[in-house]
Amino acid sequence: MEPTDAACITSCLSGGKRAAEAYRTLVERYQKPLMALIRGRGAGRELADEILQETFVRGYVGLQRLGKRDAFFPWLVGIATRVSQEMLRDQARQRDIARQSLWANPRVSASDDPMPDLELEQAVAGLAEPYREVVLLRYYGGLSCSEVAGRLDMPLGSVTKVLSRAYGMLREQLFMAMKERVV
Repeated sequence: MEPTDAACITSCLSGGKRAAEAYRTLVERYQKPLMALIRGRGAGRELADEILQETFVRGYVGLQRLGKRDAFFPWLVGIATRVSQEMLRDQARQRDIARQSLWANPRVSASDDPMPDLELEQAVAGLAEPYREVVLLRYYGGLSCSEVAGRLDMPLGSVTKVLSRAYGMLREQLFMAMKERVV
């Protein structure tokens, strides 16, 4: 049986040889759902990797400040959101500086870095917190509904209801985005 988040955090905080192994368990458990969230916020693959790494570093450093050990994933989502905002803002500033220098020196060519189609991930990132967390854990984290219920300390029926509502919201958002492209 896999250790709970609370057990991993207790091991991390106690130090010793098992601390690194316990945190590695948490990283492996949540790296896919967090990557989906980060990519959905508009980060390219390279920047998303950087944001993910910074998120886990900040999470480890601030672990002793985590109030509810069972709320590790939502806490980590908050860190990832803040780190994404910071790094995306920095990237935008750098692009603005590059554009300004391009205007100043027209012989320099701009290299366009096309972003892959991330409509679904952006739609997931735009969901309200309870919907987003359940979708991230279920589909990007590869957990069953009962595992999601255990992680988020929710009844199984609530998880399935939240997923159902999230599907409806995602369908609506993706339909509207598709409709805007056609028009």
